[in-house]
Amino acid sequence: MKIAVVTDSTAYLSQEQIKENDIHIIPIPFIIDGKSYDEGVDITTEEFYEKLRTSETFPSTSQPPVGKLIELYESLGEQGYDAVISIHLAGTISGLVQTLETVKASVDNVTVVPVDSDITVMLMGCLAIEAARMAKAGKDLDEILARLEHLKSTINEYFVVDDLQNLVRGGRLSNAAAFVGSVLKIKPILTFDDETDKIVAFDKVRSSKRALKRVEDLFEEAITGLDYPIKLFVIHANNEAAAIEWRDKLVKKFPNISIEISYFGPVIGTHLGENALALGWMEDIDK
Repeated sequence: MKIAVVTDSTAYLSQEQIKENDIHIIPIPFIIDGKSYDEGVDITTEEFYEKLRTSETFPSTSQPPVGKLIELYESLGEQGYDAVISIHLAGTISGLVQTLETVKASVDNVTVVPVDSDITVMLMGCLAIEAARMAKAGKDLDEILARLEHLKSTINEYFVVDDLQNLVRGGRLSNAAAFVGSVLKIKPILTFDDETDKIVAFDKVRSSKRALKRVEDLFEEAITGLDYPIKLFVIHANNEAAAIEWRDKLVKKFPNISIEISYFGPVIGTHLGENALALGWMEDIDK
């Protein structure tokens, strides 16, 4: 069985990773100041954050045109693929996976299998990479899907944001009422709820330094006793210097853990705002 792997632009994979693993990317559209862009195609991440600082309207995101989705899947079918594993950002952030459940019936030359990653960013990107590696190795569909479910169970993450304005206005924070109106200089710590997969405000800490320390402590608690290797990601919203500083500190604290820096592009940056930092981790697919 020949299996293709598709994900969306919020995986923030490098061009090298995409090419090496033969992964197909669906760009997610976003709108800022009345103009629509395809993430990763029409605008760089740096240009987006420049526009975000001066935008007159709150940016929004939308779903890819259904016609383009069908066109991609049919093209893969014409290339001889029997199935497509299509891995996408959490259904609690976007309705894309739900749309694909409807769209797949319109594609008759290949089997489309939508997968809700329950997450986004490079953590989702790792799911796509692992699926692609397994497909190349000749693993069957059920085996790949089972592996993805296992990897999803190893994922965790915490976000530290400057403020909740973007998440509240975008309706992406399920318990916003508990944190809106907090005193200044409070740094909210967010996570994906284990049961609902919705973004929830987990804690609030005075100062960024204390917030990052709190996240480090949560990470250390979470990995205690695990019997598999961990890959750690420091993820930033146009704040690379802070990400590097945090990464270097973590390398000293956890010398046996592989740590990479990644980023929040326009679609996720729309919700989190500039300067957000996150710590995400999962089973290391390279070990």
